[in-house]
Amino acid sequence: MDAKTQKSEMTRAAIVGAALDLASAQGLEAITLQAVADTLGLSKSGVFSRIGSREALQKAVIEEFGRRFVVAVFVPAMQTPKGLPRLNDIVQRWIVRTRDVDAHKGCIYSAGAFELDDCEGELRDVLFNEVTRWRATLRRTVIQCIEAGHLKADTDASQLVGELNALILGSLHDARFLRDPRAAERAQATWQRLMKSYQT
Repeated sequence: MDAKTQKSEMTRAAIVGAALDLASAQGLEAITLQAVADTLGLSKSGVFSRIGSREALQKAVIEEFGRRFVVAVFVPAMQTPKGLPRLNDIVQRWIVRTRDVDAHKGCIYSAGAFELDDCEGELRDVLFNEVTRWRATLRRTVIQCIEAGHLKADTDASQLVGELNALILGSLHDARFLRDPRAAERAQATWQRLMKSYQT
């Protein structure tokens, strides 16, 4: 990669990062090329030349949020054995991220879902695909727990994933809106109780 290409890629990453910060604070609809340009001290045309349209930037933000989320929550858990150790590691990392990142900056997965739930179009589709891909990953992890004999054989993997998602959304609500300093602690307790009901 030559220096010019490398600089262009770095600038694009900075543009997406600035747009992600804006979306986390104000929502996906707050993203405009001009707002991001002003934040970075670039021209609007400079942002457009590297990212394209406003819609392309919004999609890039959703995808970047998903990439960062997976890197923080899922990738490290792959170092743990399949089954309950891995599932538990994922959940612990998810709760910590909810407490330390999403409670302060906002969560594109949850806030974006409420923002786009009654909309149709490509932006909703991108977010839908990111969220359903994550839930499918969780479901596969739960199935591995069942196959390993760590969870009851009749465990409904989709039900458990739904309960886990509700747990995280509740924790995020309490941490971000109610500003409850014990939200993560309560989520941990809920997770432990939930696991007891599913374990063999």
